[in-house]
Amino acid sequence: MATKLLCLSLLILNLLLHMSTTAESATATTDFIKSSCKATRYPVACVESLSGYASKIRPSEEELASTAMSVSVSKTRSCVSSLEKMKKTKGLQAREYNAVQDCIENMNDSVDNLNRSMKELDLLGKGKDSRLHISNIQTWVSAAMTCQDTCLDSINDANFKSSIKPMVVDASQVTSNALALVNRFASKYRT
Repeated sequence: MATKLLCLSLLILNLLLHMSTTAESATATTDFIKSSCKATRYPVACVESLSGYASKIRPSEEELASTAMSVSVSKTRSCVSSLEKMKKTKGLQAREYNAVQDCIENMNDSVDNLNRSMKELDLLGKGKDSRLHISNIQTWVSAAMTCQDTCLDSINDANFKSSIKPMVVDASQVTSNALALVNRFASKYRT
């Protein structure tokens, strides 16, 4: 009986220590995300979009940059999906339909560019061409941001634009933040 009680006590103590360590680790990662996001153009959006991935990110610049890129791809794809639904809205004028179609094409191009940059990010540090990979990442993410801006620029009607702008701006902000976090991570490869 005493042995069982001792084992149970040790098990509970071990569990409490593990929970304490896990909570400290989560707090450290959240602090790491907040600190890193201060270097971005949209720090609030940065923290909001990345905090849910704290367990994956750990305090790792590489995981933070990679996760930020993944979030950017996800937000941009979500925007495309919403635009596809909007395109099917009954009563859409021809000019609005064409503007949404142009916007969809631009946002799809943005997704393609972000996927290219993610492939380059995966190659970073796995060979001698780090500068080339960094340059490619910067080029593809910048091109993705240009596509997102072009999407909004293609819509002239203010009322119609107001329904599209929030989702495109959301994707643009996380993409801008991803670029800043990738640049921060990549700085260790610049020599």
